Amino acid sequence: MTDKNNEDNFLRISLINQNIRLRRKKSCPLANIPDEEINYKNVDLLSKFISERGKMLSTRITAVSRKKQKKLATAIKNARQLALLSPIKKINIE
Repeated sequence: MTDKNNEDNFLRISLINQNIRLRRKKSCPLANIPDEEINYKNVDLLSKFISERGKMLSTRITAVSRKKQKKLATAIKNARQLALLSPIKKINIE
């Protein structure tokens, strides 16, 4: 019974002409953050999900759930419209 539960935590990935590998599913990093917390005013949170070039990071990379990713996308777009987020991240070179 415990073997079945352990298998549920893994994704089976099979590629043509390769072995089946087990990879652990990523959990949502925003699971414990309420939906009201994800808004355009929370610039510190939003900046964690933007690349150096100013693009939003995909769900595949960040492992954020679909519902939270949609809220993140709208919050980032609103923050850009209000000029709270710059289109490009500034890098400090020291």
